Amino acid sequence: MTASNDGTVTGVGLSNPKLSPGRRKMLDLVNRLHSTGVQVDIDLPQIAVIGSQSAGKSSLIESISGITLPRAAGTCTRCPTECRLSRSDGPWQCIVSLRFIVDPHSGQPLGQARNQPFGEIIRDKSRVEDRIRRAQKAILNPKKPLKHFLEDDEHEGGYDSELSFSTNCVSLQISGPDVADLSFCDLPGLIASVSSNSKGGAEDIRLVEKLVESYIKKESCIILLTVTCETDFENQGAHGLAKKWDNEGKRTIGVLTKPDRIPTGEEANWLPFIRNEKEPLENNWFSVRQPSTSDLKSNMTWAQARRSEDAFFSSTAPWNELDSVYQKYLRTSNLVERLSLVLSDLISKRIPKIEGELERSIESTRNILSLLPVAPSSNPQSEISTLLHSFMSDLARNVEGVPDEDGLLQAIRPAQEMFRIAIRKTAPNFRPFERKHEGQRHIRRAGFLVDEEGRVWDDEDSDDEEAEREQIPDEGPSPFACSEAGSVDGYEEDIADEVGPRTKTEISDQKIYIDEVMARANRALTRELPGHFPYIVQKTFIESIVKEWRAPAALLCKTVYEFISGHLKALVKKHFAHFGQGYLEQRVKTIMNKHIQLCMANAKAKISWLLELEAQPFSLNTHYFSDYRSKFIAFYRGQRQRFDHPELKSSIELFNQNSRAYSTDVPESLAGLTKVMAGLADMGIPGIRPEQLQKLLCEDKMEPALTIMADVRAYFQVAYKRFADTVPLAIDHELVRGVERDVLTTLYTQLGINGANGYDICKELAQESPQIAHKRADLGKKLERLEIAHSELLFIGA
Repeated sequence: MTASNDGTVTGVGLSNPKLSPGRRKMLDLVNRLHSTGVQVDIDLPQIAVIGSQSAGKSSLIESISGITLPRAAGTCTRCPTECRLSRSDGPWQCIVSLRFIVDPHSGQPLGQARNQPFGEIIRDKSRVEDRIRRAQKAILNPKKPLKHFLEDDEHEGGYDSELSFSTNCVSLQISGPDVADLSFCDLPGLIASVSSNSKGGAEDIRLVEKLVESYIKKESCIILLTVTCETDFENQGAHGLAKKWDNEGKRTIGVLTKPDRIPTGEEANWLPFIRNEKEPLENNWFSVRQPSTSDLKSNMTWAQARRSEDAFFSSTAPWNELDSVYQKYLRTSNLVERLSLVLSDLISKRIPKIEGELERSIESTRNILSLLPVAPSSNPQSEISTLLHSFMSDLARNVEGVPDEDGLLQAIRPAQEMFRIAIRKTAPNFRPFERKHEGQRHIRRAGFLVDEEGRVWDDEDSDDEEAEREQIPDEGPSPFACSEAGSVDGYEEDIADEVGPRTKTEISDQKIYIDEVMARANRALTRELPGHFPYIVQKTFIESIVKEWRAPAALLCKTVYEFISGHLKALVKKHFAHFGQGYLEQRVKTIMNKHIQLCMANAKAKISWLLELEAQPFSLNTHYFSDYRSKFIAFYRGQRQRFDHPELKSSIELFNQNSRAYSTDVPESLAGLTKVMAGLADMGIPGIRPEQLQKLLCEDKMEPALTIMADVRAYFQVAYKRFADTVPLAIDHELVRGVERDVLTTLYTQLGINGANGYDICKELAQESPQIAHKRADLGKKLERLEIAHSELLFIGA
């Protein structure tokens, strides 16, 4: 605003009634955006007033805003003072508030700026200076209640403040019919040095500099740089700071203050600034003259001050001698006009970008909020019950089996197969030869076992019988054989840890030769008839085999337990991790750990029971036992006779091969055998197989041992298959399915949520961590600010 020739005050700058309606709407919009507090989140256009101490900043602000700032002796701006001026049709008013952006006690940044009203609305301009003084004292003395500064007059007498400077600010919202639409911030003056009794000491210099930089580094900040003419330009640090963040001078407006105090003869040193010849700026340098101390004491009015300023520049050399083109850079009214235009132009450019930034910030804030745990409900008991039932359903689904490669049953199955392989490898390694023939006589693979099982087992044929192996081709591993690594997650290595590693010598020692079987049978004789041996011989062999089953069974149980524990932890985390502070998750995890340990104990007990059963040889599977027994007796006899009667054995094998080939040409070597077979047929004894001719040989004195070996080996085939099924079945029943059994009752009982104190327990479990609660509150307030600001943009064309 400015004074006309008749003394009336008219609007200037953004308060000029002639300003285009569209531009005014944009300026009003930014003021409304400032009112939402969204400047905490995005860069809004504003003006920051900077300069060295005593550079005339306060006087300049008074001339722009029309209010009086505190001017007591020794007083200077020690915290930012934000002024948001807006033209309105209502009466003039000023609202003073305190804005806290850092915790006044700890100095740590707050999650959200806190605006606190300071006193009632001021409608008398003369009361503004006192209220600002009190507000600044409140900012610098955060330990005292605000009421103290509003009601107590102690501050008039003066006392030491707790802080020298503060980044928290005093905010002024001034509106009225003749107020310029501007938003600017008066920042503390840059300090060149501090006194020895200063509160902050040398740190105050850096504190003020950082505070100023936090404003002027923003691209949407117009820097109003005040430079006093009574001090050499080079000695004023504010210019260097402005140039640091606006090197090209595109958003800096320079203001030369106190032109009436220029030492005589030095006026010409400042004119190059006005002509933009020295330290040029895109928006030029201006010069203003504000009332002197004596003028203020005489209660000079704002209108009188503007007339006095106009008279000074009109009658004082060299200012009145400047060309007319430069006269527009003199006087406060011209400065305000330029500030208004620069700010409005900046707003015009920023509005489209602000809309995009708001939309991105809203989306980002919503995404962050969505990642936070669900806020506690008003009915925690019902919510926890829902979580428990959901967890139970998911657990039941996993126990029953899910068609997923990462499923629980899929993880267990390889361990079950390795368990079966480990039990199969405990088969007795019988050799139908005397130990004295070790390394000389070699056993072939049992062809019927290879055909049945689809693979060859280690140590069941001689290590060096390469030629013999070629007669029965190795068809490769079974599709159920272990992987190239030979184990499932180190299963075989774990078994080795349980029973100890086996060296080649130990494998050789584990071979059981026929003379050793015969010796054991003879030692067991008591009152048996001649040619008969006690059953205890077979039983002791079987008992020694069953003892080897304990380690693989225990390891399978342990492996399944570890798989289930891992799956349970994942399920507990999936269902309870985002509830409360994690107390419920921890409680459920502890309860489930105890529950699964109980299931593990039941499974171990069942395995021990099965081992006790297997220690007593028994089977009603007579058919399979007899079939295996006949095959093993024939196999052991054949391997023995292969060396005792090699000619007969080779003739029988050659005869069988020739018969399978349906050849009519009989080799000479088979002439005798062919005649015998034909003679038996002529005698009326058809259907005799060549192998049966071996029975005509003299009885083998080791025949009882062969029978014992065949009994034990045949029973092993029946028993190991049974055990390889029942143990995984018992583990599945007691441990896998057992985890699901009664788990809901267990959780309800041990959590105590259905008891007399159930509601209190649920409320405690649902309690949210203070950090998350504060974060949710801060994000909620931020989202509210952003959405309100965004809604303001929607009415820009209204």
